[in-house]
Amino acid sequence: MSKKKPFALRLDENMMKAVEKWAADEFRSTNGQLEWIIREALKKSGRLPKSNSDSSEE
Repeated sequence: MSKKKPFALRLDENMMKAVEKWAADEFRSTNGQLEWIIREALKKSGRLPKSNSDSSEE
């Protein structure tokens, strides 16, 4: 697994609640859900580096 780099992310309260609910529905942590959303967007846009594109799902 590659090294993870922490950073702060500011979301408005309604968006955060929506992400938390989505994460709970998918049996993921909020952080895991955000990683999944970003990974899927990167794959869809063709911007995910090849070495990370076939990493295991959460």
